[in-house]
Amino acid sequence: QVHLVESGGGLVQPGGSLRLSCAAPRSIFSIYAMGWYRQAPGKQRELVAIITSGGITNYADSVKGRFTVSRDNAQNTVYLQMHSLKPADPAVYYCHAARSTGSVYWGQGTQVTVFS
Repeated sequence: QVHLVESGGGLVQPGGSLRLSCAAPRSIFSIYAMGWYRQAPGKQRELVAIITSGGITNYADSVKGRFTVSRDNAQNTVYLQMHSLKPADPAVYYCHAARSTGSVYWGQGTQVTVFS
């Protein structure tokens, strides 16, 4: 069983920052596109950001300019740096790995809460 291990969620005030991390097995990390999804209560899971094995990134419009996805190939870790967090951002954030073959893996999720 493949394990994507997330960390870094927590509580932050509006306008604050958090960095999420997701460690993956090297066999997955080296060839899969890695990314982050989020799911708020009562809402569907939505794409936040992805980064391909070649470093190409894509972001949801709602986070462009505030969030940055990156990957450390030496550490087999993908990051999501979140700045200027808004009340619309709280959700469970899930790490995601995918290949064009259709193979997909999910992390267990990490909670991000924005409070005043």
